[in-house]
Amino acid sequence: MRLTPLVIAATSAALVAPTAAQAHSPGTAAPAAPGVSVPGGRYEQPVTLNFRAERGTTVRYTLDGTTPTRDSRVYSPGRPLRIAEDTNVTAVAFHGGQSSVPVSYGYLIKTREKPLARLVVMSDVHVGSHATADKKYESFFDTIGSIFPQPDAILSNGDMINDNGDGKGPDHRIVSEIFQANLARKGMKKTQLLISNGNHDASLAAIRAGYPRQWFPDSGGGYYESDVKGVHLFTVNTETYESDTAQRAWLKKRLAAVTSDPAYAGKPVLVQGHRPTTNTTMDGQQATNPGLAADLSAFPQAILFSGHSHLNINDDRSIHQRDFTSVNDGSMSYVEVDHGYQMVTDDGLADRFETPTAQALFVEVYKNRTEIARVNMAADKHDIYTGGQWSANWQPPYASAGTLSGDTWTVRLKGSTNQQIKKNFRYTDAERNTVAPRFTAREPLSRIHDAKGGTALRIAQAEDDQMVHHYTVDITDASSGASVVSSEVLSDYSFMPRPNTLDIPVPGAVAGKRYVARVVAVDAYGNASRTASLTFRK
Repeated sequence: MRLTPLVIAATSAALVAPTAAQAHSPGTAAPAAPGVSVPGGRYEQPVTLNFRAERGTTVRYTLDGTTPTRDSRVYSPGRPLRIAEDTNVTAVAFHGGQSSVPVSYGYLIKTREKPLARLVVMSDVHVGSHATADKKYESFFDTIGSIFPQPDAILSNGDMINDNGDGKGPDHRIVSEIFQANLARKGMKKTQLLISNGNHDASLAAIRAGYPRQWFPDSGGGYYESDVKGVHLFTVNTETYESDTAQRAWLKKRLAAVTSDPAYAGKPVLVQGHRPTTNTTMDGQQATNPGLAADLSAFPQAILFSGHSHLNINDDRSIHQRDFTSVNDGSMSYVEVDHGYQMVTDDGLADRFETPTAQALFVEVYKNRTEIARVNMAADKHDIYTGGQWSANWQPPYASAGTLSGDTWTVRLKGSTNQQIKKNFRYTDAERNTVAPRFTAREPLSRIHDAKGGTALRIAQAEDDQMVHHYTVDITDASSGASVVSSEVLSDYSFMPRPNTLDIPVPGAVAGKRYVARVVAVDAYGNASRTASLTFRK
């Protein structure tokens, strides 16, 4: 995220108390996390805000998604922050040697221009019971309401349940009950709910039986067309698309008719389908349906939203343009990162590619552009394994709900011909980011004793214009050259806030022995920093 300019201004806004997750725990010395005067959400003008904290505490904050430290900016009561562009505000209360848990708020700052349509795009809900999902979706719909109080449509792009051929089709009724209850609770009476078929949804018959007819109005093949405030939306069935000649002919015929209408010029045609197409988002990871990519290639006005992979939307590879626009829509159950990396956990380095976080897209269609905001429904830092058991069911309240997982993407259809539109695409392979991360700390590496009394290498996180994806970490025995640690360690970029440091355990470190550490920061596109090095003893 870009750093937001800070402007000091006066305000008389009433203060909002911290949530229960941020409250002071009795019997501990740690202060409660700060509250804010203006909750996170979407605003049509700059926002001024104050922090609320316990008496005697000092509030420090960041505006770049990092965790505040004792060196971060100090908030002065009576001198509020003015947020003038999209920003994540993270605050920590300090008192003596203690600090609160960090709490983050996301602010989308727009103008008074009204969009033609507002849509929430989510996927991979994977709900199986009221017990684990009711409170989560109350929080998720509260986040939706903070950004779009009255969305024109919510797209749930496949895998509403978690059927693996084991008879869980009736679980669709649970999802339906949860969604209907929250739509009613939030007063979203005119919001369309539109579903696509995913590989864990049991069957088309199970979907039809589980939801109101208008949520899945197909004619037999799991695909259909909708109108969202004058914006055309096509829902495709990616489970059968390659072999379904009727579906393919329908989509191409309807796309040709819509895009040839002079009255529709400059507006996007939205397509939702569960599985991503080949050679598009996230470098083609977990992609199928090359036929869908081929069929969409004649229509640069198309914006295809896909899920299935659970891959995070923090990564700017989640949007891709060549012949049309492809967008990965994340996951509402748990989020994945590229496979083959390790994460820092309480038990040291561990192979991980999943985090118990949730994300969705907030799409605004304007006359001359489509803006796609990336939003965390929950991005608190937890290990996907708890006590050795895999679990993605962390419950609210979340200290990160509604934060932004990246800058807003803007899709413009500039040009009077298809070739002109494609020429003006900005999220192409040719425009891939080439800026390398850089270490900015005076001493990016240091040797510490970890909480268990062992020796660890502490990495002060590097900076990047988008995000640092991972670090290549090599620690060797200085005398023998033998490898002690050789790993690619994720930067924890999918959490909010991002930790400022990563501690890499040095297993079996021997007192008095010298070790050499070499660390390189790498972004999602493979751009690499200069090597940071440190020679140390246990």
